[in-house]
Amino acid sequence: MNIVIFLIFVLIFESTYCYVMKGHDHKKRVSTNLAIEPDNLSKKMTKQSNLFQWCGRIANDFTFLFSKIIGYIPSHFIRMLIYRYVLHIDIAPKVVIYFGLEVRSPWNLIIGEGTIIGDKAVLDARYGITIGKNVNLSTEVYIWTLQHNVNSHDFGTEGKRGGVTICDRVWLSSRSTVLPGCIVSEGCVLAASAVMTKSCDTSFSILGGVPAKKISSRNNDIDYIFNGAHRYFL
Repeated sequence: MNIVIFLIFVLIFESTYCYVMKGHDHKKRVSTNLAIEPDNLSKKMTKQSNLFQWCGRIANDFTFLFSKIIGYIPSHFIRMLIYRYVLHIDIAPKVVIYFGLEVRSPWNLIIGEGTIIGDKAVLDARYGITIGKNVNLSTEVYIWTLQHNVNSHDFGTEGKRGGVTICDRVWLSSRSTVLPGCIVSEGCVLAASAVMTKSCDTSFSILGGVPAKKISSRNNDIDYIFNGAHRYFL
């Protein structure tokens, strides 16, 4: 009985926290055209007490842990319920999210209809990730919106942040990486283990290498639609 009460408390706490943060970050994007890094709460609360900052950091870190645990629940149905209504990810119909998802600031993640996210993907939505319709993210895809600046004297993140947009029918192959600020145009394919460091403006391009460059083109008459079919337990 105590465990049930504890779980209910955790779900209510997480839903409330993520809902508040979703509204907070949306307001910041509207006013500054740039999402604020939720992990760095000290920058957002400079006028608040140290205790308040500490509580906010604890809440954020717990949400990160909670989302990682949810990714391994052996039920796609239960995971999707929690992603939608507790972590407040904006998920369209017929979306499939397989096991092991790691998502940072889930309230800043938007996933379009029919998209499939493969096993053990890492989606860093601190500065916002928008994924279009019928997108396929293969196993262990990484999308980052914040990274360290190698030339920073204090290992900071100046200039190394920005939202990522993945357009319709993009395919990010296994272990490919998209770095902050990139836009992946419609129908593009990012080859396995490739690293995209800048936006691709040409639709239906096939990109490969480190950094990723156009190596071929894809048919531009592709019209497949994913129907949401998935493995029940994973």
